[in-house]
Amino acid sequence: MKIQQFEDKPLAHYSYAIVSGDKIALVDPARDPKPYYRFAEEQNARIVAVFETHPHADFVSSHKQIHTETGATIYTSKMVGAAYEHLAFDDGDTLEMNEVTFSCLHTPGHSPDGITIVASDEDGTKAMFTGDTLFIGDVGRPDLREKAGNMKAKREELAKMMYNTIRTKFNELPDETLVYPAHGAGSLCGKNLSSDASSTLGNERQGNWAFKDQSEQEFVDTILADQPFIPSYFGFDVDINKNGADRFEAGIATVPYLDKVNALEKEILVVDTRDEEKYKKGHLPGSINIMARKEEDKVETWLGSIVRPEEPFYLVIDSITDRHEVLHRVAKIGYEKQVKAVVTLGDKVFEKMQPVDLEAFKKDTSSYTVLDIRNKSEVSQGKFFDHAINIPLNELRDSLDEIPKSKPVVVHCAGGYRSAAGSSILQSALKDTQVYDLSDAVEQFK
Repeated sequence: MKIQQFEDKPLAHYSYAIVSGDKIALVDPARDPKPYYRFAEEQNARIVAVFETHPHADFVSSHKQIHTETGATIYTSKMVGAAYEHLAFDDGDTLEMNEVTFSCLHTPGHSPDGITIVASDEDGTKAMFTGDTLFIGDVGRPDLREKAGNMKAKREELAKMMYNTIRTKFNELPDETLVYPAHGAGSLCGKNLSSDASSTLGNERQGNWAFKDQSEQEFVDTILADQPFIPSYFGFDVDINKNGADRFEAGIATVPYLDKVNALEKEILVVDTRDEEKYKKGHLPGSINIMARKEEDKVETWLGSIVRPEEPFYLVIDSITDRHEVLHRVAKIGYEKQVKAVVTLGDKVFEKMQPVDLEAFKKDTSSYTVLDIRNKSEVSQGKFFDHAINIPLNELRDSLDEIPKSKPVVVHCAGGYRSAAGSSILQSALKDTQVYDLSDAVEQFK
């Protein structure tokens, strides 16, 4: 048995290909199936199975497309209520693929329909693909399925399910069992995920807080405390994955392109993905700056947190050469159908954003309304400015009335990326109030 791990760094998502002889099974594939097809070619093997551990909230899976294009069978729990062609794979079910046997454990907690796939080789190797149930150093959050999916469950109910899962579901597996989760550090599907990409069950039994000797109530209190915010798109993606997404490339290809525009429909949101420096020198009035300059920019997460599911928007890019890459990232969360057009900007002098007078701000911060748009869990660890108002970035568009307008507003986050988006939202909304982005100068106040 050969196991290949694939990583989507912006979403901290791991997917897998398991090879045995001339056959391959995939687990939790990402939106773009091409990397799995290339890998299959390299292995001179055929993809025959796709396992979905649950309907994912943070990314769109390519399971339906892979089934259509390769004939691979999709396996997922009957509890998902999947609308695509599949075979039910539930507690106790098995599948033989050459020398590998796949078996299913029902492991609810992150979701009520979550399963763990256990792969056993003839040489005794065991590997478990735990989806969003067991992470390295943590377990999946239980608060995402109260409003989405075929099966809904309250967070307290799912937290108790997770307690039972950790206590009972893996007991028959040896310590040397390899653990391969669907996410790593940086994912919003948990709160304290390790940067390690894999582990062993023995290591998790010793080092993961969830395996510690504790009462059910202690476990529930811990898992529910200080979870990250829930982006707007999470429930939307659960439903997409339950039904099966359209073909990846086809969805991107239908998005129109407009070259060197000087104006767009005023009532339609404009998302400008260029670097903040270029944005501040000139942008379309009312546009929001969500940067997509490099892999580390989490444009997927923040687009899906600021822009609502099914809300139409234009997408500004720096160059036509960026079109495919930016649309690729938008499509990973299923937002490609909302894009009215991808555009580059013309030569007209657009709206600008003035830089803050840093020395004046340092001398008298009380003359400004300071807006801290970090998450509440970050703010709980300490403020940079005692009089700052905290409104997390994902809540900003719906909380504009909470911002005093009698003073200039200075927006900050932890490093500068989010404040570029937050200040652009306020510049658009607070027409009669001067808005500044503290950007990376926030480092001087830590």
